[in-house]
Amino acid sequence: MATADFDDLLTANRRFAESFDLGGFDGVAHAGIAIVTCMDSRIDPLGMLGLKPGDAKIFRNPGGRVTPQALEALVLGVHLLRVERILVVPHTRCAMASATQEELRERVSTSAGQDASWQTFGVVEDQRAALADDVHKVVAHPLIPEGTAVGGFLYDVDSGLLEQLV
Repeated sequence: MATADFDDLLTANRRFAESFDLGGFDGVAHAGIAIVTCMDSRIDPLGMLGLKPGDAKIFRNPGGRVTPQALEALVLGVHLLRVERILVVPHTRCAMASATQEELRERVSTSAGQDASWQTFGVVEDQRAALADDVHKVVAHPLIPEGTAVGGFLYDVDSGLLEQLV
């Protein structure tokens, strides 16, 4: 079943494991933080907040949106994993905020060599309005306790700075 396609990554993993020190970790968010952010590789969720592994729960998806799956993760976080503060963090120059549904479908269709007009993508027409809506989804969720701090931030991929908008 194994293929050579992943050999470089498995070699890197072996080097990583030589100094691995998170074995036996309890899995809770030791800094009490949960972050919902984009899958964009320019974002280092822990580094941008001065955190380290074990400090936060991180949920990533295209556009950094609060989806039903993100809400599920946040509910588990606040009730079972010591999350007390939630950050929703989309970013500048995001493909989900700079392309239309049709443009993404066309690009994927071309890449896939088949029709992708049926595929939906979480396109964001107004990033600030979407962020306010996403923060509201978290605050209004019946299983997110009152007193949980929830904030909406925009991460600048060119400067590394966060700006709190909500």
